[in-house]
Amino acid sequence: MRPAAGNNGERRNAPFSVAYRSLDNDELRAFLVLADHLHFGRTAETLMLSRARVSQLIAKLERRVGGTLFDRTSRSVALSPLGQTLRAGLEPHYRGLENALAAATAAAKGVHGRLMVGFVNSLAGELALRAAEELRAAHPGLDVELCEVPMADPFGQLRSGEYDIALTEFPVLEPDLGTGPELMLEGRVLAVHTGHPLTLGGAIGMESLGDVPLLPLVGPVPPYRLAAAAPERTPSGRTVERGPAITNMQEGLMLVAAGKGALLLPAHAAEYHARPGVAYVPVHDAEPVRYGVIWRAGEESAAARAFAALAAEVTVGAPV
Repeated sequence: MRPAAGNNGERRNAPFSVAYRSLDNDELRAFLVLADHLHFGRTAETLMLSRARVSQLIAKLERRVGGTLFDRTSRSVALSPLGQTLRAGLEPHYRGLENALAAATAAAKGVHGRLMVGFVNSLAGELALRAAEELRAAHPGLDVELCEVPMADPFGQLRSGEYDIALTEFPVLEPDLGTGPELMLEGRVLAVHTGHPLTLGGAIGMESLGDVPLLPLVGPVPPYRLAAAAPERTPSGRTVERGPAITNMQEGLMLVAAGKGALLLPAHAAEYHARPGVAYVPVHDAEPVRYGVIWRAGEESAAARAFAALAAEVTVGAPV
């Protein structure tokens, strides 16, 4: 005899709740991307939607949840306490669904051929290597090759097709490039000459950047990347002086060792780039370096999706 509606036995047999079946993937993705960027314009660019559509999706989700997920002003966007709760519970499960779908798609298509993977620095290279090894083991017909992304041209080789996907620093605000989820983050250090006074007192703050010239990158680097690597002013508004321009890490460290300036770098540089004449001082209030995977928009292959899924796995628990 069939249980009556509302019977506990029927609820136990139902695979999903009514609330789950009514979820909208576009709303969830818009929420998670906006929670990362905290900027409607950048979220719209990432999702390739209009700002109005992003606002509409967030409003629909807020009506569904029954509360405000973001605190908005004319100048800023921030997660509300309710939004923080939703993100903490939703994000790991949503990313798990994405990874499961990517793995299933790769298996169904029989990933093969060649995948060129770029990496932005030594830590990203180590993690990319681990993901590549697992990808080769899972798909013997796939040849995975790694190449370092030029420090002074972070997107040019990806755009030209020299590699297919890259593990790089976030944010990436290029409309022609697709981005995956944020995978990990680490702190920052200031590389300075070993004789500089900033090495004497332990960790420093961003205000101390006004006490030493920073070495600027030259090349096709977006302004937001330049500002992160070498800000023009300290938090109080002091001018940050400029030293000689550089195009790569070795040039920069050579000039640091010669006392010509300093570099604001990811924290792993202290371990991966130790050398005579260079000291690495933690910067306690610097914005962390964030990492994720990028590709040419509209050209994400099954192999690239499989790599991105494995990169998410190998970066669990990664520094810093």
